[in-house]
Amino acid sequence: MSASTHLRRKRWAASAAGLALFGLVVGVMPSESTAATGPRAQAAPDDPVLERSADETPEVVEIVVPGTAELDRLVATGVDLDHGVHQEEDGLAVHAVVTPGEVKQLKALGFAVGGTLLAAEDGEAAVAERDATIAAHQQTADALDDEATDPDTSDVKILRADYYTSFGTPVLAVEAQVADGANVTTLTVERDSGPGTAFGSGGTQNISRFVDAGVYMYHTGASSAGLTTRPDRVRITSASGDVAILKVRDWLPTTEGEPDPFKGPGYQQDFIQSYLDPTQLYDRIKQLALTYPDLAEIVELPYKTNGYRRLAQAMVGPTANNPTAISQRFGLDSVAWGHEGGNGITVEVVHPAAANVLLSVSVSGKTITVTSATDAGGVATSTSAQVVAAINANPAAAALVKAYTYRGDAGAGVVPATAPVALTDGLNAPASISRDPQQVYAIKIGKVRDGSKPGVFYYAQEHAREWVPPLVTIETAERLLRNYATHAGTRDLVDNLEIWILPSVNPDGGHYSFYDFASQRKNMTRYCGVESTGDFGSRNSWGVDVNRNYDLYSAFDGYSGASTTSCTSGTSAGPAELSEPEANNVDWVAAHPNMTFSMNVHSSGNYFMWSPASYKAAGRETAPVPTLEEEGLFWGASSRILTAIKRHRGLSVTPARTGQVVDVLYSAAGNSGDMLWYKYGIYAWDFEVGTTFQPPFENLENPNGASAHAESQEFANGLVEMARVALDHERDDVPPVSTVAVTAAPSAPGKVNVRFETNEPAAVFYTLDGTVPNLGSERYDADGLRNTLGERLKVDAGAEVRWITVDSRGNVERHFVPGKDRNYRTWKAEVGYEEPLASSATSLSLSPATVKVGARGVTAQVEVTATGAGDQPVPSGVVTLRDGNVVVGSGEIDDSGVASIPVGAFPKAGTKVLTAEYGGDAAFAPSVSTGAVLKVVKAASTVTAQVKTATVTPKKRAKLKVVVAAPGAKISGTVLVRVDGRLVASRAVAANGKVTLFLPKLRRGKHTVQVTYLGSANLARSSTTTRLKVVRR
Repeated sequence: MSASTHLRRKRWAASAAGLALFGLVVGVMPSESTAATGPRAQAAPDDPVLERSADETPEVVEIVVPGTAELDRLVATGVDLDHGVHQEEDGLAVHAVVTPGEVKQLKALGFAVGGTLLAAEDGEAAVAERDATIAAHQQTADALDDEATDPDTSDVKILRADYYTSFGTPVLAVEAQVADGANVTTLTVERDSGPGTAFGSGGTQNISRFVDAGVYMYHTGASSAGLTTRPDRVRITSASGDVAILKVRDWLPTTEGEPDPFKGPGYQQDFIQSYLDPTQLYDRIKQLALTYPDLAEIVELPYKTNGYRRLAQAMVGPTANNPTAISQRFGLDSVAWGHEGGNGITVEVVHPAAANVLLSVSVSGKTITVTSATDAGGVATSTSAQVVAAINANPAAAALVKAYTYRGDAGAGVVPATAPVALTDGLNAPASISRDPQQVYAIKIGKVRDGSKPGVFYYAQEHAREWVPPLVTIETAERLLRNYATHAGTRDLVDNLEIWILPSVNPDGGHYSFYDFASQRKNMTRYCGVESTGDFGSRNSWGVDVNRNYDLYSAFDGYSGASTTSCTSGTSAGPAELSEPEANNVDWVAAHPNMTFSMNVHSSGNYFMWSPASYKAAGRETAPVPTLEEEGLFWGASSRILTAIKRHRGLSVTPARTGQVVDVLYSAAGNSGDMLWYKYGIYAWDFEVGTTFQPPFENLENPNGASAHAESQEFANGLVEMARVALDHERDDVPPVSTVAVTAAPSAPGKVNVRFETNEPAAVFYTLDGTVPNLGSERYDADGLRNTLGERLKVDAGAEVRWITVDSRGNVERHFVPGKDRNYRTWKAEVGYEEPLASSATSLSLSPATVKVGARGVTAQVEVTATGAGDQPVPSGVVTLRDGNVVVGSGEIDDSGVASIPVGAFPKAGTKVLTAEYGGDAAFAPSVSTGAVLKVVKAASTVTAQVKTATVTPKKRAKLKVVVAAPGAKISGTVLVRVDGRLVASRAVAANGKVTLFLPKLRRGKHTVQVTYLGSANLARSSTTTRLKVVRR
């Protein structure tokens, strides 16, 4: 029997008891052949009460009554009414759930019963319609599968198909893989034009191959050409004829210009008016900390930078780039930093007119004069190597400078005479920019900042030329602090998180980019020796790429994307991992044990990425990829963050630029994101803000174009949303829910495909050998590159699959205890398999446990519980009380699995053993309680006796009227009549409790008449007396 069939039968069995599809239930008092159906309006003792046969099936009919008085009379019959009362022209219309027998009784009582509105067959039809709808959906899915080649054998696979809008323009982005993809230049994507339409009706677009490190990754492309309607599906056919089909999903589905649901009226934003150099950035956060001392504090990070400073330098000699000029050239570095005396030193080479002059060096103040040697003809003969040696050998000159030949040249060329050449450090920043080692500052924001709250870390300007990212962090800090007092959402974040903001990781390079060389990427530290590229001519190429200097998956470990040999490489990793103070500061913040989420804000390219960000070129071996659960969290959080960004002006960070760094960009060995993720377990992202490093602050000509101001606002939206993600993650105490699907595996005889899905990012640990799964069991993985769907496991048909599901917060599905027996989900690897309903247990208690015949007042307390291991859902549905086969009440269990059901009155005395029967629901199987004993004792009776005339003559027989009463009970039995103790009559009591008889003729005098009702099986004995006087006429 299918589950749906079982449920249909269960529902209608419940309806037959008076509940089910229709709503409110009221009860009736059962006779030997009738059943109560649950709670009812209390009828007066003489009100007629409907009787329902247990084997009748109810229907819904309409009853119209002229007014509320008749409605009250209708309710008093105990009829099962639906919830609504409707005013009609001729009265009040109600819907009643009644059996044919009850219809006859209602008509006999004068109620106008209309036609049938809903019959049992209609309920069956509704369930059948539901089943047909599900079947149709399945048929559609099967048809899609039929159109596509079996994915286990197909040589083409569509990874993603995302529809989105960017600045109001619709776009479809598609990614796919194909066999021998490195040799397939493009793939053609066919679009439909909506559900049920033909492929190609929505046009086509091409996607191009993406090859990285010589390895084919996938084909990708996005297009808006000809995209007039949202496609429902896309199709790609490979050169071999294999077909892949995928449903299109929405990417960042938010309406252009819709209000930000987080902000609301009065939200303060837009605190950025211009670009800020690192000194100004630090001043800004210091001022914020002073303004909001209860919410923020400045943290002086432990590693000072080398400083915005350099030695003064000069190149002396010819500038041409040929061997002769190079051999004549020499360089000078000051001993003191430029700002501490090196600037302004001058060097002049003089050729004397005399013959046979010796080479000499003289110093006057900061002026160094080199007099060249001459030969017998008065021609200068001093080579650059000789000049360098002479300067370095002169104590006064050596106290000012160090000389060297050009980049290790032998220096055999004769140095020509020169004009005085001044040494300079080449730094042009104003005096307000300190030349000392730089203290690096971060601001820590939070009502509680002692490490007890979850930490969120935002940092920017690892790369000096990226001027917009620091503005994003400053705007975020301003919003968090200035909205605290007036905005509940912001207050919730600040009260419950500890947010660290480091606006400039690399202040030295930042200052150099602002004032000296706008394209500066690295810090200012010179590791280049003067024998190579340490001279003044290479000053704009020195430094270490801070974002290649970290200690996980670095170039020193053999990973690509950084140089360990070239000090002038744009991605120089430095002399060793964590050699730079800038990198050590980031590591120091990340090491705080409460740190959970981070964002490294970069520019440019409008990327949004996460680890792994490094691979080895040989075989493109990446750092470990996230698990399916971790990848799901990255994608899910990214969708929220990017949607918040889009709300500012409609910018969509495209799906092609979202994902693992190694998938969408390149390898960046030794980057900070990898360190935070792999070393500290921090969920670490990387923004690449905007489309250029230093866009115009405002872009009045193109509001949708590159603009530092606009980008600071939209990406600050993203940072605030990340804080919300972090807080939601911290508060997540809800266990995940998993499902399993089994499909055929035509390419693997004897096997089936098994696939898990979860309602949130969660890890699935499974076993196939009958063992109990634990956190060390096989972990369910993703289905390949850039895919948040799980793999298709090939499992022996009919095998048992056991699994547990754990989300990123450690919540376990159903609160199972991993590794404990029965604490797992189980499924049979069989196509079409339906999970057995979970077992339930029903308990019953009665209060009170004794009741009189015909009386009410007993309440049945029924509780239905799940009996499986772990945290189970609460059963729902209907419970029915039975006395043997007779229904004596029913009701619906509440959200806690409990039902309190009034028990109907019993017409006979005796001991009853009641049971509660749970009908089951979509998740739980039926169950029956053990018996609960109810004692039904005899009801009290009363006898009244009345002589028609209290005085008679001796010749006349007095007429005696006797009435036996027992409200709510049937009356039967015998009354005995005694006169002065002598039995004079014995009569059976009529069903109405009345007896009329004539007493015998009596002597004159006063007589006592005693009437005794002997009781019955269900009524107690009772008696009364009256007086009779016999007098002479």
